[in-house]
Amino acid sequence: MQSDIAPEKGHETGQAGVDYSTRRVYQPRSITIGRAMGYGVVDLMGGGWNTIVSGLMLYFFTTYGDVTVVESGSILLIARVVDAVVSLLIGPASDNFYRTWLGKKFGRRHFFLLVGAPLMFFIFPLLWIPGRGYWYYLVVYLLVEIIIALVLIPWETLPTEMTPDYTQRTKLSSTRMFLSATGTTLVFALPAWVKAQFPDWPWGFTIVGATFAVLFGAAILITYFTTWERALTPEVVAELDRQPKMSVGRTLSHTWNEAITTFKNHTFNRHLAIYLLSFTAKDMYATALTFFIVYSMGLDESFGFTLGALAAIGIPVTVVAGFVMVKKGPKFLWNLAFSTMIAMLLASGAVYLAGVSGTSAVVWLIIINLIYQCGRATLEFTPWNVYPFIPDIDYIMSREHRAGAYAAVMTFGRKSTGAVATFIVSWLMGLAGFIGPNDAGVKQAQTVATQHWIAVILVFAPMALLLIALYLVRRFDLNSHTHDILREEIKRLEEGGSKADVTPEAKAVVEDLTGHKYAELWPDVPWSKQL
Repeated sequence: MQSDIAPEKGHETGQAGVDYSTRRVYQPRSITIGRAMGYGVVDLMGGGWNTIVSGLMLYFFTTYGDVTVVESGSILLIARVVDAVVSLLIGPASDNFYRTWLGKKFGRRHFFLLVGAPLMFFIFPLLWIPGRGYWYYLVVYLLVEIIIALVLIPWETLPTEMTPDYTQRTKLSSTRMFLSATGTTLVFALPAWVKAQFPDWPWGFTIVGATFAVLFGAAILITYFTTWERALTPEVVAELDRQPKMSVGRTLSHTWNEAITTFKNHTFNRHLAIYLLSFTAKDMYATALTFFIVYSMGLDESFGFTLGALAAIGIPVTVVAGFVMVKKGPKFLWNLAFSTMIAMLLASGAVYLAGVSGTSAVVWLIIINLIYQCGRATLEFTPWNVYPFIPDIDYIMSREHRAGAYAAVMTFGRKSTGAVATFIVSWLMGLAGFIGPNDAGVKQAQTVATQHWIAVILVFAPMALLLIALYLVRRFDLNSHTHDILREEIKRLEEGGSKADVTPEAKAVVEDLTGHKYAELWPDVPWSKQL
């Protein structure tokens, strides 16, 4: 559909009135399985990178990077906190990028994908060069985090851009999580294979990093060419062009205010807390697992990576979870995931306390981790399937489309808590007297007390967070039924319906989801005009 509103002069290299609405990026299409996979393939990187951070980086830095365990934790903490702050800017930047010529031509979300792909190809392999020391890894790690945020935050808004339909968005998110589980599997399977072939070769991880750089960069380009943004109808163009130009100082202030206002959304607050608690819990487990296998159980590191690679079972689990999401909703999935993971954490502790060793330990740990990975896959599937519907709740509160702001806050929280989780694990291991490899790279035997502490960290740190998340799930009420009622009410109001004519059911549902009285919703003046 062509727009009858001319783009703002000066955004088209001097050619006022250029119509970008016919470009591929603005052409909606049916969401087939192929196109859903085209969208979701970026989560090979999204899920894969988070797994790398929680499951590999601390071990790589301490074992092959010539960095102490506490220094390694500080790299992850400092870089992720700095990157988390940068991430807060990327979301609103993508929301407002349409006002630029590049944003109009390539899409306000897609331009960031186009920039991120080549950066991924060239920067990511540098992280995996061994023996470079603290400052090298801090700088390169920070660059990688920023590149990934530059891609993931705009990308996470695409389901909201591509379709308003609950089922279609669930198809996109389900496919995404299927591919995320694949990425998680590859993250452990590839180093497990490399280390099994070359157990004492420190450059094995460099091969792993280069392979991931090619895979992740290609995934970004596939998504760029197979997804789209909201069609440039006259109404959409008018809404986008109304967004004012701001100075850098004003942009920072506006970004901060937008981030703060997301916490006015009751459903988002509960969703964010469940998301951060559960993901931090699984990060702690992944971080401690290889240390537990090598130093507490006395097994080799390739087996530790192999246990992580059992995440492959999450691929079919994710498919099943997609159907359950539509039928049962997120509350059911979260309860199932958290209960399963807690049971398997306790089972891991039982194997250690019983002194099981050798082949018996290998068999028991494989069984336990297969079941654990089913719960983990369900945990990872659920929050990002819920996220695409959160901006609809915000819309009836603010009368604005602010998916980028919510993605930025979620990413900021995820990165901050993930960094803190890894740092806490490294700090606790340091307190327990963990000794890294000697100058020759030979692993050192740990004291019995240190072995016990690693087991305690593996079991009880994540379990405490999962128990809190399980409690919060009880009052999470967003599902397909309540979302349909919300969308119908939004549609009625958009068509000029009176707030006085709201049905009792719609009023109750909307008030419950937003956490506000109905009279406060659908304001006469959009929130951005009030900031």
